[in-house]
Amino acid sequence: MEDKQIVALYLQRNEQALAETAAKYGKYCFSIANNILENAADTEETVNDAYLGVWAAIPPHRPVMLSTFVGKITRRLAIKRWQMNRAQKRGGGEMELALEELSDCIPSRNTVETAVEAAELSKALNRFVLALPRTERNVFVCRYWYLDSIDAIAQRYNFTQSKVKSMLSRTRKKLYTHLQKEEIDL
Repeated sequence: MEDKQIVALYLQRNEQALAETAAKYGKYCFSIANNILENAADTEETVNDAYLGVWAAIPPHRPVMLSTFVGKITRRLAIKRWQMNRAQKRGGGEMELALEELSDCIPSRNTVETAVEAAELSKALNRFVLALPRTERNVFVCRYWYLDSIDAIAQRYNFTQSKVKSMLSRTRKKLYTHLQKEEIDL
């Protein structure tokens, strides 16, 4: 079923929309949540919560890219659950590694940021990512959006782990320089 048809089902409040979303985007959502949570039970629960989140968000939203919309909700919920789990026990998975890698070039979330500063950072990050060459952008997004492991990225693009690590390191340095030029407080 096409995305427009699925969105139409949501707008009609037809519960078939949930089944169609699960059929079309279930593996995608599971992959996003599992890369963050690394726990099948939490991942399954998060994906189900994401479907409910989509149900609650459409309407009023009318997403043009349903995959991105569903993925974003899944990712946000998985990060919330990860934070909740981490508050209960300390972990050592890909989420911690990815956040640690970016910590030198992105302002700390522990400081008080105004909504304007957050919006400026978001726009600057989007401009940076869109300006990257395709392969570099894909590797960066796999690591820092989908939280794929270095090994998974290396296998996907037929690179060595060393190449992926150095590519990410160079990209983070470019990001740091870009944010400085954009006058984002670091």
